[in-house]
Amino acid sequence: MVRGEREVLHGVSFDLAVGSLTGLLGPSGCGKTTLIRAVVGLQAKVTGDVQVLGLPAGAPKLRGRIGYVTQEPSVYGDLTVLENLRFFAAVLGVPSDDIDRVIDAVDLRSHAAERVDRLSGGQRSRVSLAAALLGNPELLVLDEPTVGLDPVLRRDLWELFHRLADGGATLLVSSHVMDEASRCDRLLLMREGELLADDTPRGLLDSVGTDDIEQAFLTLIDQKAGAR
Repeated sequence: MVRGEREVLHGVSFDLAVGSLTGLLGPSGCGKTTLIRAVVGLQAKVTGDVQVLGLPAGAPKLRGRIGYVTQEPSVYGDLTVLENLRFFAAVLGVPSDDIDRVIDAVDLRSHAAERVDRLSGGQRSRVSLAAALLGNPELLVLDEPTVGLDPVLRRDLWELFHRLADGGATLLVSSHVMDEASRCDRLLLMREGELLADDTPRGLLDSVGTDDIEQAFLTLIDQKAGAR
């Protein structure tokens, strides 16, 4: 994928298993957000071929099949949880009875009548996730959903992600926090626009002979540098 005169993603290709939780990990600036925005069809001023669910990224037929959560909460702070979800349901053309399902899925039933700007950071992230779940999309793409959250909230969100995957959703979750790698079914490790690894956490550790994900990542970087 090329942006301007610079190639920003270099032959990145991967498959996501249905009902799996795949982590897209790498340092800030490695291309994770560019890749995620390309997958959901929102990356502007680029050239390249991106296929998602058998269709070109951004194709109208993909609307409703992909749920996307940005790094910052993408809901309205001056509306309640319920009002936000009613609005997004109307925009997406989703039946109103789906709102109850997503509120329960993210465990916000007791906060449904509260304004979003009065919720905690973790709860606001859950509201954004609930909006993305409307219509029961096949693929959920989450860009750094746990950034800035304390360890307890991060743990709670990852438990929620796994419940969604166990329920049949396919999740692609980006993070620059290496200790979150062990929470994923599969890992995509990126650096400087390249995919360094596509493996299970255990498979990655075994392939480089270490028990530490961060060390495995550093080893892969060294191997890549040595091969040039």
